[in-house]
Amino acid sequence: MATPAVSAPALEILARFGREVLAHASMQETKRFAHHAHTSVFAHSVAVAYVCVYLALKLHMRVDMRALVRGALLHDYFLYDWHAFDGGAHRLHGFFHAGRALVNARADFALSPIEENAIRRHMFPLTPIPPRCREAWLVCLADKACALCEALCPARLRDVAPITEARALRRPPQAGDSSSFQA
Repeated sequence: MATPAVSAPALEILARFGREVLAHASMQETKRFAHHAHTSVFAHSVAVAYVCVYLALKLHMRVDMRALVRGALLHDYFLYDWHAFDGGAHRLHGFFHAGRALVNARADFALSPIEENAIRRHMFPLTPIPPRCREAWLVCLADKACALCEALCPARLRDVAPITEARALRRPPQAGDSSSFQA
């Protein structure tokens, strides 16, 4: 199945508000970490941000787009490969990675309360406290949709991360820009 065309307005919003996060060295490192199936943490995070913006635009939702984009990009900013054996420290990754992502994001970026809520609460209902704001709910729902898509139909969002990164950094896509994880 061919990859569907991506929404230019959603990509532009994602590039504009995600520029600082996408260019950060630690975010670039997430390209090396496997996440779901053959997708890197970087590609997953960009796909979640894209889906959030796309849905907000399509549904004409009143949201803080900057906070939505940044919260979505940073929701999995845990900065480790949770698949790698580490003596069991990442065994309960699903329950604890949101807290680690928030600690790391606070260390590297000034976060708004909306961004913090989106990062901290994106694993609901696996973690019991639900999101408080529309932006955080969008991140929570888009995260689940993207994870499912990455497992079942990985080509659907494959082109979003390289296109977004190129637009955010204002350069043409480069050879090797693919952010899909390759084992």
